Amino acid sequence: MSERESFWESECFAVVTDKTKPAMKWTIDELASRGKKVYVVDISGKPDQGTIQSISELPSNVDCAVIGLTKTNPANIMEDLEKKGIKRFWIHWRTETPEVKKKCIQSQIQCIIGRCPMMYLGHGFNMHTMHKGVARLFGKY
Repeated sequence: MSERESFWESECFAVVTDKTKPAMKWTIDELASRGKKVYVVDISGKPDQGTIQSISELPSNVDCAVIGLTKTNPANIMEDLEKKGIKRFWIHWRTETPEVKKKCIQSQIQCIIGRCPMMYLGHGFNMHTMHKGVARLFGKY
């Protein structure tokens, strides 16, 4: 099992979204359908009911964080999540900034970048599993 596949074996996730990446909603739904505990941190300014609006509201039992932001630098959010004890991060495809890349290299954290979570969580026949097939074909899975 690859590092990207084993990331999803954890039991408790924080998903940080600003509602600009549709795959974040699908990620939340898929994790919940697999029986995982999911805390949604919605920093969009118009949070959905039942979501958390601040990293400080997260409990201490969160294993991993999935971050999909375009309005805020994910590196800033990573710092707050690290203070909560989270050391495993998945930064959504095309949202990794130079600061995120630097943080991943310089910190003692696990950081997966450059991949859409749904390429690893999706099942059945859909755009995500087709993306997965193409990635495997070209050795990028």
